[in-house]
Amino acid sequence: MSRSQIVVAGLAAPLVALVLLWLGLGRSSATAARDADLFAFDHIMGSPRAPVVLVEYAAPSCPHCARFNAEVFPKLKRRYIDTGKVRYVLRVYPISPVDGAVEGIANCLPADNYFAFIDLLFRNQKQWDPEYGVMDVHGALVSLGVGAGLSAEKVDRCIADKATADRINLIAQDGVTKYNIRSTPTLVINGAVQPAGFVPWPTLQAVLKNLLSRS
Repeated sequence: MSRSQIVVAGLAAPLVALVLLWLGLGRSSATAARDADLFAFDHIMGSPRAPVVLVEYAAPSCPHCARFNAEVFPKLKRRYIDTGKVRYVLRVYPISPVDGAVEGIANCLPADNYFAFIDLLFRNQKQWDPEYGVMDVHGALVSLGVGAGLSAEKVDRCIADKATADRINLIAQDGVTKYNIRSTPTLVINGAVQPAGFVPWPTLQAVLKNLLSRS
């Protein structure tokens, strides 16, 4: 399966109707959102008063996302998120069915552990991602979930959780409709969609410096 393809399973007509309803009712206003609407269930890092909101559409199985996580995100966090200049939002946009399973496990963990678990999965893609030839993907994910503090039975329940699947579908559909998201990673900064693909740190920093100079 191409990594540029979206996998949004089960968006039948009733769910599409729910999507449209939730798009109207499920958003929360952020003081500094600047056209970047947020969902109540978004995973967010940083000050709500930050003048820049950066939304990353990423997939746990995406190698370019893993590279961004390893090479760029630590600088972004240290220099802009932790200093109150950028509010960061991570949205899982599935390019493979396994991405939904990962997000299901991550959402079962305490909220404070969400980002750490996603980071763990990015850094260890070769241990669980079928694209690297992993044969027992389920077993690998269960092992990682157990290592994060869940029981094996809980991991399976989290993977099968319909509410999480519906949220993933909602986020993906909204990304396609609003920002024409088609691949990962894609960054949306203060409502403006950046070119898809890996964004080097100098390029991202230049965009942020320009926005902050005008805030």
